[in-house]
Amino acid sequence: MASEKVETVIAGNYLEMEREEGDSKSAKGKLSKLFWHGGSVYDAWFSCASNQVAQVLLTLPYSFSQLGMLSGILFQLFYGLMGSWTAYLISVLYVEYRTRKEREKVDFRNHVIQWFEVLDALLGKHWRNVGLFFNCTFLLFGSVIQLIACASNIYYINDNLDKRTWTYIFGACCATTVFIPSFHNYRIWSFLGLMMTTYTAWYLTIASLLHGQVEGVKHSGPAKIVLYFTGATNILYTFGGHAVTVEIMHAMWKPQKFKLIYLIATLYVLTLTLPSASAVYWAFGDMLLTHSNALSLLPKTGFRDAAVILMLIHQFITFGFACTPLYFVWEKFIRVHDTKSLFKRAIARLPVVIPIWFLAIIFPFFGPINSTVGSLLVSFTVYIIPALAHMVTFASASARENAVERPPSFLGGWAGSYTMNIFVVVWVFVVGFGFGGWASMLNFIRQVDTFGLFTKCYQCPPHKA
Repeated sequence: MASEKVETVIAGNYLEMEREEGDSKSAKGKLSKLFWHGGSVYDAWFSCASNQVAQVLLTLPYSFSQLGMLSGILFQLFYGLMGSWTAYLISVLYVEYRTRKEREKVDFRNHVIQWFEVLDALLGKHWRNVGLFFNCTFLLFGSVIQLIACASNIYYINDNLDKRTWTYIFGACCATTVFIPSFHNYRIWSFLGLMMTTYTAWYLTIASLLHGQVEGVKHSGPAKIVLYFTGATNILYTFGGHAVTVEIMHAMWKPQKFKLIYLIATLYVLTLTLPSASAVYWAFGDMLLTHSNALSLLPKTGFRDAAVILMLIHQFITFGFACTPLYFVWEKFIRVHDTKSLFKRAIARLPVVIPIWFLAIIFPFFGPINSTVGSLLVSFTVYIIPALAHMVTFASASARENAVERPPSFLGGWAGSYTMNIFVVVWVFVVGFGFGGWASMLNFIRQVDTFGLFTKCYQCPPHKA
C-alpha cells in the first residue's frame, strides 16, 4: 500500500511540471529548459549544496579561532550529520503531506507547498503558527546576513565607499530576485553558485598555505567559554541551511528521491569547509578573533579579488534562496500567489525586501550575527521543530503502520528514529539554544557596545572608517 502512495506523489508532481514546461522544441524552449527549468535530482543537489555554504565559508576560520582546531573539525562533522538527519525528517513529512493531499485530489499546479502548510495539515494550527514564526524570522535574518556579507566583501576591493553605503547599493541589486518565480528556476544559478564557493574555498586553503604562518602566530582557542559556544553555534548555523527544503523538494519532478540529497550535499560541503577553515586558522591563529571575514587577512591579489567578486555573485543567489520562501508567504497573505502574471507577483514581493535592507544597516556585525541567528532561530527552525514534528506525527501505531516513508532499518527502524530525534531535541535545546544563545547574545551585545548600531564601517581599519 505504501509503495502505491509513493507512486502517486511521484507521478502527480512529474505531470505538474510537464504541464508547466510543455513540449516546446524551439531553440528558445531548449535554452529555457537548459538554464531555467530545473527539477531533477541534480538540480536539487546543486540547490542544497549551493545554499548551504555561502558567506559562512568566510566566517568559519573565525569560529575555529574561538573553538580551536580539534573542536572546529569535530563540530563541523557532528552538525553536518545532524543537519542531514533533520533535512531527511522534513522530506519525510513533506511526502506524507503530499500523499494525503493528492489522495484528496488537491491540485498544486499554481501553488508552492511550504513547511508551515505541512505542519498545519499534519499537526494543526498551533504547530503551523510556531513553524511559520521561526521559519520566516530565520529566513528574514538569513537574507540580512547575505546583504551584510556583500558589503563586507566588496570593501576589500573598493574601500572608497564605507560598508553602509555598499549595503544600500547591494540591497537594490538583491531586490531583483523578486523576478525569479520559484526554486524551479534556479537551475543555472545553483550550478554557478556552487562553482563560485568551490573556487573561494580552495583559494582560501591554497593562499593560506602559501602565505605560511604569520610571525609569532598563536593558537590559544578555546580560551573563553563564551567564545567557544559562539563558535559552535556559528557551525550549527552553517549546517542549518535546510529551512528551504520543502520549497526545493516541491520544485523537483520526483520529490521522493530527495532522501539522501542533503546528506550527499553536506559531504561535498565538508570538502570545502574543513580544508579552508583549518588552513586559514593554521596561518593566522588568534588574529582571526578580530577579523571575522577571512578575506581581510589575505594579501590583495587578483586571485583574492576574483574570490570576492564570485562570493558577491553567490551572495546574490543565496539572498534569493533565503528570500523566495518569504516571497511565497507574503504572496499567500495578500492573495496573489495563484496569479500567473510574473510582473504582478514581482511588484507584490517588493515590500519584503525593505525590512531586510533596514536590518542590514542597523546590525552590520558580520560574523557575530551568524551565531546569534544560529542559536535563537536555526536551533528551532531546522533542528528541534522537525524532530518533534516527526515524533508527534507518527506517535500512533496506525500512523506508523500507514507511513509513506518508514525509517531506515539500519538505524533501528522507528525505535532508532525516535532515539535520534530525542537526542537532537535535547542536544540542540541545551547546547545550541541554551549555551549557544547565552554566548552569542553576550558577544553580539559586546559588538553593539563597541561599534554601535548603524555603524558605518564594521571592523574597518581606523584610517578608512
